Amino acid sequence: MVYFSLASLLRLQTALAGVLARPAPAAQAPQGLGAPVPFVNPTLAGGSLLDLRTDGFGEPLNVIISSLSSPWVLSDGGFLHFANAIGFGIECFGIHLGDPQAANLGDGHGYVNQTIELRQDFGNPDIGTCWESLVGGNHLRLFRQNGPGADTGALFLAVSQEENVVDGHHITADGYDLGRDKLAQDAAGITTFGGVTYSTVVENITGLIPPGSTGINAGIPIDGVVKLLTVTIVP
Repeated sequence: MVYFSLASLLRLQTALAGVLARPAPAAQAPQGLGAPVPFVNPTLAGGSLLDLRTDGFGEPLNVIISSLSSPWVLSDGGFLHFANAIGFGIECFGIHLGDPQAANLGDGHGYVNQTIELRQDFGNPDIGTCWESLVGGNHLRLFRQNGPGADTGALFLAVSQEENVVDGHHITADGYDLGRDKLAQDAAGITTFGGVTYSTVVENITGLIPPGSTGINAGIPIDGVVKLLTVTIVP
């Protein structure tokens, strides 16, 4: 049996208290920048606001979760929790059909496959996405800007509204703008899930991606607006 002195235990308790009380880390500034930024424009370093499908066309990265959001929101588990709060969930029984898409966020990593794909859950985070798989609805793909050239931690989302399974889950007419707008509308203001409350501010960003349909899947036109969301956990 191992025994510890009272003095040793007190020193351990003090050390643990210091770790637990340590504030969450602030958003990290990309290399060469003096202050945290919400994201770095991927096109400044050879990236794109279109992801890449296997057919050579792409889908717009039309929503960005700012790196100035609460740090937990930018983690995989934290983002999924926030997504649950705004009506998205894991794909039906975790089953994914179709090829993953990749994105180059200009952070030095080149093209990297999506981290996760989520679907509208219609208010039921357990099985609601199975309904979306049948009738269509909103869905998103997530990419993280975390390479050595732009380690912001910002999350870039390709959001779209798709048709039902009979119509092959094709993107609806104007589906990229519609999907983006619905997500932003559902996220704006105060949302809650699982005992956590989120406050989200939405801004419109222009100039990152040109309006039109050049290079976009199925020739679906977009208006060129990207929604920037800053998500803060309310104590």
